[in-house]
Amino acid sequence: MFKYIFGPVQSRRFGLSLGIDLSPDTKSCNFDCLYCELKSSTVTTKIKNPPLVEEIIKEVKIALKKYPDIDVITITSNGEPTLYPHLNSLICKLEEVKKQKKVLILSNSSNIYDKSVQKSLSRLDIVKLSLDCATQKCFKKIDRPVEGIDIKKIIGGLKEFRKVFKNELVIEILIVKGINDTKSEMTALKKALVDIKPDRIDLGTIDRPPAFDVKGVGFQKLKELREYLGSFNVSIVYKKEAEKKVDFSKLQILSTIRRRPQSNMDIEYLFSDKSKKNLQELLLEKKIIKKDVAGVLFYTLTQSEDKEILSK
Repeated sequence: MFKYIFGPVQSRRFGLSLGIDLSPDTKSCNFDCLYCELKSSTVTTKIKNPPLVEEIIKEVKIALKKYPDIDVITITSNGEPTLYPHLNSLICKLEEVKKQKKVLILSNSSNIYDKSVQKSLSRLDIVKLSLDCATQKCFKKIDRPVEGIDIKKIIGGLKEFRKVFKNELVIEILIVKGINDTKSEMTALKKALVDIKPDRIDLGTIDRPPAFDVKGVGFQKLKELREYLGSFNVSIVYKKEAEKKVDFSKLQILSTIRRRPQSNMDIEYLFSDKSKKNLQELLLEKKIIKKDVAGVLFYTLTQSEDKEILSK
């Protein structure tokens, strides 16, 4: 029925999502990432035969009537959506028809230094941008960009964008075994992220068959790498269940949350039933609170509890 609209699909991180594919006929991307589930292709800086904004909006209106309960409208592409030449016009039209829905874009960050792209994306409710590496050697190895794209330029663009974007900014880091799964790469990323100030970081690994012969890492490795990123809201994205759930006392939970907010995914993956009961009691005692960050719940300390723990 639809050419440009797909879904709705249930996203673990953003709720029920209605997707817009800006390059439905062929892959159009300026990266050829090792981990991409799409077949490897020649990198490009253009979308061939880009759809008209009017055609997309027509389908969006029909889909919103058919699926009134969606949470977000997700701008994506069979490649990179910021290559779409009419992106600003599309975003403006989506603002007119979205009603109470949020509009999200999933981008590889390649064009974020472009002032016109920054201006367009600044109108969105949620922007999710990839940043797998902070060093050029790692960036070229994993993301395999079109010639001329420099990671320092991207990081500079991310810092500039954060200054103008007042809504929810999510940074995604995807770990490839043997390439960016090191302390040095995580430390370099942390240094960049301090100035980018994302509202949330999604730290994940390969969980679908990739285009190239590369592998992901396990949950424990993701936990280890998360420690190098500091006290950001970090959501570990991992599909497999833990082999053994853990019993945490209330004090252990408070101590853990003080060091880093715990996402609902952390809780489901690792907390035993006893731990979940202690967590709920801490919520009732108002020692911790739940905070929604771009569709993911995080458990964090109340200010009063944080001060009390610091005083001990």
